[in-house]
Amino acid sequence: MSDNISGSEWRKALTSILEELYESEYKKMLFCPCFDKIPKSVKAVTSREEMPQIIIQYFGVDESISAVAEAMDLIPRKDPAVQDLLRPFVDKLRKKREEENRESMKENREIAPENQRVTMTPLAETKGKKRKHDSDSKSADEERERKSNQLKSSQPDKERKIPPWRKTIKDVLASGDLGNAAIIGKVVQKSALRTYETQQKEKKFFFYLGVSDETSCIKVMVYGKDRYQDIQEGRYYSFRNVIMEENVMKVTKQSKVARTSPIDVPEELELEAEMLIYPQKPVCSITKAREYADKTVVSVEGTVTEIGHVEPIKVKNQRRKKDRQEFQLKDGKDSIRITLWGKDTAQLGGISDGDFVRVTNVKTSHYNKTVSLNSTDFTRIYKIQSAAMQNVTIEIIGIMNANMMETQLEASFNDQVETFVVSSELLAKVFDVRLDSDFEDKLIEKIPLSANVEIKGSTINAITAAKEI
Repeated sequence: MSDNISGSEWRKALTSILEELYESEYKKMLFCPCFDKIPKSVKAVTSREEMPQIIIQYFGVDESISAVAEAMDLIPRKDPAVQDLLRPFVDKLRKKREEENRESMKENREIAPENQRVTMTPLAETKGKKRKHDSDSKSADEERERKSNQLKSSQPDKERKIPPWRKTIKDVLASGDLGNAAIIGKVVQKSALRTYETQQKEKKFFFYLGVSDETSCIKVMVYGKDRYQDIQEGRYYSFRNVIMEENVMKVTKQSKVARTSPIDVPEELELEAEMLIYPQKPVCSITKAREYADKTVVSVEGTVTEIGHVEPIKVKNQRRKKDRQEFQLKDGKDSIRITLWGKDTAQLGGISDGDFVRVTNVKTSHYNKTVSLNSTDFTRIYKIQSAAMQNVTIEIIGIMNANMMETQLEASFNDQVETFVVSSELLAKVFDVRLDSDFEDKLIEKIPLSANVEIKGSTINAITAAKEI
């Protein structure tokens, strides 16, 4: 290594370090206090491969080395596989700082004789000045402490208000253990009801929740079908006697779940909780997106039209400006205006009028009876190759929403879980389910269901029952 710390060499080493971590260790690292400078919203959407660049971007080379070294002590990962990659940079950083300290002390010694030649102060006066300086210094320290205490008392300290019988989600994620305490949080997102098989080949049900409190959010896995209707999105619950595994909280028959009064949950944490369950919100039609309430996160597909220019806009109640770019999206039946903010405007690079795209995780905005969509921290634009028709086999593993017109379902496809929309009438006919008020429940009883489908984008145009995969 050269005398200077190479940013490119450190990024390469950091990439190798992160590759050495198990998934649980990697997640624990991200929640270490030394990485609090990186926003949770950025952590949620950044892949492990992209994280080295993000860490260096937020900390700089020198500070990122210190932060990673501290995190490896906390995880802990002190084995040679990690430390042999990290140690050369830690040593180089230590030598650099020692050299900077020596240079600083040398400069002080060179300046000191000049200052001493200015005046020769009598000893008694020097002692008096020293006492006065010590007194002034003490007063200044006391004043700073007083102001600091005033600032702390004037700010809402949510951590201090947490009663001893309760743990925050942030604390639980850091410690990995809830103990005898309870978590209180808002159920922001609920997955479809899913199934699994026991070793005795018995079919069982489970579902996921995205839960947030004042400090963080967590993915919750709930076993059993009986709680599916009882636990509702938008309500607040306490959870006790749960199991923590890999930063996922598991609710079993022995767990206690009870409704409780609302708590103050930041909007950005609600959005993070939604992304824990659906990293990409299910695609819906533009007409359907217009029906959702204000600030609902949706995904849409369609043809891009009327791309506007990037323009800086003054942000309300702030002195800075933020880039804004608008475009129209048309899905054949309807069209809607989508506004991209800040760095999201770069996602239209390479997109032209007439391209068919999927725009994920945008938020509805209601204004003067007009509905538009705004980008969020999780918005992504994917260019779809003309949304070609595909004939594939899927396995339906969950029903997200079903009515008399259409059904949103979860399906295993190419070793991933994706969401699709299909005509309820077509689905009922293929799987011999009566299209009535119990339609959704009857479908759930039959899943998993294998099907041969003809899809375009996320829409199923034709479906036939298939033999088990």
